[in-house]
Amino acid sequence: MRLFRALASLLILHQLQGSNASLVQLNDNGYEDVIIAIDPTVSEDGNIIEQIKDMVTTASTYLFEATEKRFFFRNVSILIPETWEGNLQYRRPKYESYKHADVIVAPPTLPGRDEPYTRQFTECGEKAEYIHFTPDVVLGKKQNEYGPLGRLLVHEWAHLRWGVFDEYNEDQPFYRAESKKIEATRCSTGISGTNSVYKCQGGSCFTRGCRTDSTTKLYEKDCQFFPNKVQTEKASIMFMQSIDSIVEFCNETNHNQEAPSLQNIKCNYRSTWEVIRESEDFKNTTPMAAPPPAPTFALLRISERIVCLVLDKSGSMDVSNRLNRMNQAAKQFLLQTVENGSWVGMVQFDSVASIKSELIQIRSDSERDALLKSLPTQAIGGTSICTGIRTAFQVIRNKDFQLDGSEIVLLTDGEDPTASSCINEVKESGAVIHFIPLGPLADEAVEEMQKITGGKYFYASDEAENNGLIDAFAALTSENADLSQKSLQLESKGLTLDTDAWMNDTVVIDSTVGKDTFFLVTWNTQQTPSISLWAPNGTLTEAFRQDADSRMAYLTIPGNAQVGTWTYNLQAKANSETLTITVTSRAANSSVPPITVSAKMNKDTNSFPSPMIVYAEVRQGYVPILGASVTAVIESNSGNTIVLELLDNGAGADAFKDDGVYSRYFTAFSENGRYNLKVRAYGGANSARQSLPLNRAAFVPGWVENGEIKGNPPRPETAENTQTITESFSRTASGGAFVVSGFQGPSSIDLYPPNQITDLDATFDSENITLTWTAPGGDFDVGNAQRYIIRINGSMTDLRDNFDDALQVNTTDLLPKEANSKEIFTFKPGNISEKNVNHIFIAIQSVDENNLTSKVSNIARVALFIMEEETNETQTTPTPAGNYSPGVNFSAMVLSVVASVALVSFVVPLFVS
Repeated sequence: MRLFRALASLLILHQLQGSNASLVQLNDNGYEDVIIAIDPTVSEDGNIIEQIKDMVTTASTYLFEATEKRFFFRNVSILIPETWEGNLQYRRPKYESYKHADVIVAPPTLPGRDEPYTRQFTECGEKAEYIHFTPDVVLGKKQNEYGPLGRLLVHEWAHLRWGVFDEYNEDQPFYRAESKKIEATRCSTGISGTNSVYKCQGGSCFTRGCRTDSTTKLYEKDCQFFPNKVQTEKASIMFMQSIDSIVEFCNETNHNQEAPSLQNIKCNYRSTWEVIRESEDFKNTTPMAAPPPAPTFALLRISERIVCLVLDKSGSMDVSNRLNRMNQAAKQFLLQTVENGSWVGMVQFDSVASIKSELIQIRSDSERDALLKSLPTQAIGGTSICTGIRTAFQVIRNKDFQLDGSEIVLLTDGEDPTASSCINEVKESGAVIHFIPLGPLADEAVEEMQKITGGKYFYASDEAENNGLIDAFAALTSENADLSQKSLQLESKGLTLDTDAWMNDTVVIDSTVGKDTFFLVTWNTQQTPSISLWAPNGTLTEAFRQDADSRMAYLTIPGNAQVGTWTYNLQAKANSETLTITVTSRAANSSVPPITVSAKMNKDTNSFPSPMIVYAEVRQGYVPILGASVTAVIESNSGNTIVLELLDNGAGADAFKDDGVYSRYFTAFSENGRYNLKVRAYGGANSARQSLPLNRAAFVPGWVENGEIKGNPPRPETAENTQTITESFSRTASGGAFVVSGFQGPSSIDLYPPNQITDLDATFDSENITLTWTAPGGDFDVGNAQRYIIRINGSMTDLRDNFDDALQVNTTDLLPKEANSKEIFTFKPGNISEKNVNHIFIAIQSVDENNLTSKVSNIARVALFIMEEETNETQTTPTPAGNYSPGVNFSAMVLSVVASVALVSFVVPLFVS
């Protein structure tokens, strides 16, 4: 048990240090290096820039007061698209890019749906990804619906920075309180208003009272909570910051623990202010005595991409076909990945460095072909990384370009004791270092350069069939280019074969891609393989261009490739032949966003045996894609691979069901050193579907003024919450590298308990309680647990804080299923007097074969009283919040297992360390 508690603490520590792209720093109470990026697809409008400034300035003051004089915005960079006209006020970015943006101003996820949201797919207290505002929101056109822009930014910043959640719930807008009244889900309950159905048609509107649904025993679907325009309550910002009187976050004294809010569900019933107080930001600051200074702004306009390849040709590159593999990957980058209009140069280094190509602007195939001729042909000499980097700086300066924002792609396989000598020089340069270590001995000093400049980090082992080197170069697209210009990987696969053996498979080209479709085949012997490629209409394509020296063949499909399934057949012509195939493409239409997949680990460094989490996000533009089949391939330092199926089921490592983020725990460590992540996503025809993002800002339907509802224009509704994708698609992407330390070899000790159950649900049908949940594994989400411990209590806080003392349910006949299966269990609570108890609270622990126990699950709640019919409730009197004391004598309860039909009630998760 002590071992697991130590592991749990270690997991929490590393999750807080997770892999997050933000560059924000907190210095002397002020947030610095905040990036607000205007998406390239947004039409030029100078008012957007001015409105962003006003938003941040007013938000800074509101944030300062709301956090008891602790936090404010000190400086903000506004990233302006290259398509906007230049201005003398604009500077070239350094490390700032869309990858690092904290706030993105971009078109709506779906037409007409302007809801602001924060992309948040991790657990309570963990930083989120980014905030999304639409241009109309920034321009103030949605203030009636979402409130003043500065206040809205503070609401979303709390999601982004401190990992708190909304104190409303679109899926459960009402609940039955301990008082047996139907209440609106909100915090605090001191916020008053009216529950009504408000409909408008033909220029006239009507209001009526809400009716109780006979199934849910809550208000009907069209019922909405209309807050009073004039309020005195000060909390909470995470419910409805648009109310004038709201200036605080809910705290212990006014937090509504009864409501099925996302904050209660995800944060163990803690108030938002409690979670904020536990953040590193809060711990590292004290209240300020004086008001903060006004924020300052830097206007940064994206300009032409400048990239210099710095390629190792030292003697060790002659080992394991490294030099040729590097050339294959570099050719893929030069022929396909790097975007037209980019400036590209090349430096080679061993113990010295030489310029092989000054910067050339890519305008056509002729510039790309010229760069191909500059690749190294011989591996010889030592390794001087800093010499290579300094020479790349010179290449950039030779064209009178600034180093700010320029990119250096550094590939090396060797150690260099002098590499750390230029770290400060790199830091001061303003250039971004992308690092690709090849093989197990590549120098670690460059990792520091990559981290401090915000560059990308990939690892490629000597196992060519894993295709890691080509994947790395394929992932080096511009962070600041329009998505329609970026090369996307559709396929990446390799196999080692004997003579005459075949590598046969298919790749899907869907209608969102097809432009500049590029097929690349590589091999590692002198014998050219047989290559056949059939288009979806059955036409055999034979126009592959052979490059015998580099042992590769490639083909570009002119125009837009045929939509459908392409079939390839590759036949080896030598023993121990390693064949790989890579397929990339671009968006078919600049006005239709392509489907993409991206991936990352929850942290960049890990100390064994702490578990890690893999995340993969599938989306089209900003619209999440559900129902895809997603797998992760994790390659170790020596080239061994582990394949994981990633899930979007809201269980185990996956925080939210159906949010387009697919997750899984990773514990199959096999050695110390670098690991690399690659993901594959596939959607079958009519199996995948689009959905709106979760965690959207609260839409204010209207206000009650002088007893009368004054409605806002209704929010546009899509025909369905999800829309089916009618065609198949496939995508592949690299998720970068991470480093593992502390591994001491295989162990017979069971290191990992079952994962925490986070989706426990309970229903009651007047006699029986039925529980459902997703089965955990014996080792987190792998295998089977041995048994379950189910306990109940009449007090949520007693069950949460003293789980082991609560009454245990008889689960003798309940045998755990395989991880990620659906569990159903029904029992009868007997001898309960209705006048003594209103609710029962239930939680589960899982135990594995070595008696390691999981964390206690989320807490499920069932109401035992008979619902009274209610209509047209006006909520003007605060409902008491806090703990529950129903006074039931649980020692008198008799519990038995029976069959049952269930009635829906709400669930509140719990996370106990």
